[in-house]
Amino acid sequence: MKTSCLLDKVNSPSDLKKMTDEELVMLAWEIRRQIVDTVAKNGGHLASNLGVVELTIAIHSVFDCPDDKIIWDVGHQSYAHKILTGRRDAIGTIRKENGISGFPKRSESKYDCFDTGHSSTSVSAALGIACAEDMKKSDAYTVAVIGDGALSGGLAYEGLNNAGRSGRNLIVILNDNKMSISQNVGSMAKYLSKMRIQPGYLEAKTKMHRLEKVPVIGRPVTSGMKHVKDWMRDDFFGQRGNIFTQLGFAYYGPYDGHDIAQLRTALNAARHKHSPVLIHVCTKKGKGYGYAEKNPKNFHGVSAFNIETGEPKTTSQGFSDVFGKSMCTLAAKDKRICAITAAMSIGTGLSTFSKKYRDRFYDVGIAEEHAVTFAAGLASDGMIPVFAVYSTFLQRSYDQILHDAALQKLHIVLAIDRAGIVGEDGETHQGIYDVAFLNTMPNVTVYAPSSFSELEAALIKAISNTEGVAAVRYPRGGQQYLPADYHPDNQPYTIYGDEQADTLIVTYGREFSQVCLAKEGLSKQGIEVCILKLNTIVPIPAGAVLKAGSFENVYFFEEGIRNGGAGEKFGFELYQSGFKGKYSLTAINGIVTQARTDSALHKTGLDSEMIEKKIINDPCVGGRINGGKKKT
Repeated sequence: MKTSCLLDKVNSPSDLKKMTDEELVMLAWEIRRQIVDTVAKNGGHLASNLGVVELTIAIHSVFDCPDDKIIWDVGHQSYAHKILTGRRDAIGTIRKENGISGFPKRSESKYDCFDTGHSSTSVSAALGIACAEDMKKSDAYTVAVIGDGALSGGLAYEGLNNAGRSGRNLIVILNDNKMSISQNVGSMAKYLSKMRIQPGYLEAKTKMHRLEKVPVIGRPVTSGMKHVKDWMRDDFFGQRGNIFTQLGFAYYGPYDGHDIAQLRTALNAARHKHSPVLIHVCTKKGKGYGYAEKNPKNFHGVSAFNIETGEPKTTSQGFSDVFGKSMCTLAAKDKRICAITAAMSIGTGLSTFSKKYRDRFYDVGIAEEHAVTFAAGLASDGMIPVFAVYSTFLQRSYDQILHDAALQKLHIVLAIDRAGIVGEDGETHQGIYDVAFLNTMPNVTVYAPSSFSELEAALIKAISNTEGVAAVRYPRGGQQYLPADYHPDNQPYTIYGDEQADTLIVTYGREFSQVCLAKEGLSKQGIEVCILKLNTIVPIPAGAVLKAGSFENVYFFEEGIRNGGAGEKFGFELYQSGFKGKYSLTAINGIVTQARTDSALHKTGLDSEMIEKKIINDPCVGGRINGGKKKT
């Protein structure tokens, strides 16, 4: 992509210090154009990145990175940061295999000081870095950029509570765009709304900062006006300061997050404070691209799209859509059914439910821990709560699932979306750990449908016919290949293929499609195998273990982490039952980096090609006509 002359002049953040405010404004326009062009081709996070372009420019024009450290909360808004820190030529590879990440990565650049991907971590990490710099006798600054949506996460408050009284060179920038992924909810959202709608206060503070720069008289006059500002603050906020000053921060703002000159003034003032400062900036999510400005929720995380129309290049029904429709159908029949989301009503398919059953829909913000315990509270009083959440974010709720739901045998339902490999978002978002950690808990049942119809049936079973914690896990995207002669039976496990073969493949979920393709390929080479598909994976069905024990060779393929996963548990129970044959487990062992899902499956040995190769190369099976039959 051909870039304009201003962007060509920026090879590192230090080059920004040579530019005028007018040039920086034009640079922001160029960066926005490059971000839109890139995301339209690669997919990725658009609205959040467009909203912080001026803020990113201002930060890098004032601070001296990498000596000063910047931590981007969540990190999905770091595209402009990457462009300005020597990765402009590589931005076209963002989120692609072997390309740069869509999130900050310490291994990628010296300008990325902390890896992020999940919400609400920045303040705690920044405080740790600030304390480390202090121990090293460094005067460097640490800057945490956190969105108002992330303030609905409890970890953010733990960080703020400790950071405010630390006395360190720590600056927290609150990027207030009124959004997380879905519309922000809760008391903090209302509180920030009150702060940001005081135009008189904002205008007066802006004029004071401008006056401060006037030679000779500026500082004395503004110092004398401080008591007036304090009076204004008390009048507008109804108290001495606000929640941030009460926590120990010097509070600056709110400021226009798209006014670079104003932002630079505020940041320079914070640099001279030498103590914790919180700068409140108001930005517009999707700024500069009309479709994203009008509908920032739909342009949060997007697949490739047409810039002219804003329409995605491909559309198809996915598991999330089927889940959402099923929830509406079931809720119409049972008024006890409630739906919970953690700021992701669109992503989890609950948009229609949220409108149709408002009194039974709860968006708790980015607060997965609270969501689970809240669900447990609902369940304890007779409701049937369904918490729809991405697998990667459910990780944050381990203790709540165990302590507040499983141990009490409370009936909550976890609808685990994005289960398995998710692709280009990379290692922080792969949904490969949930089976392993749910395997460690008592009173938990996990269903793993492979098709839309199986998802509908599993959801009914989880809601109406399961005690304790019930989880239904399903992948990102749409339904995969299923053989024409495969017919779901909604039993704990399903047998597909020739039961007289001596080789059995065990699997579950989306991986069933890859195993079926491999079965067909093996059959063409004269090797017949049978498939045992687990529909319930926690606990392992006793009948499935007994059935597998009748085969000589058993292969388990699992799109999840090996340690503690269903395959490891199945193998243990198989040998405990007296199995004397060969058991082979192929599962994920290590970190899955960003790549298309099909490529990631291939590299982890889980696509049909690698499954075929593994079985063919096994001397116990490969090369034998018809794969052998069971011994009689």
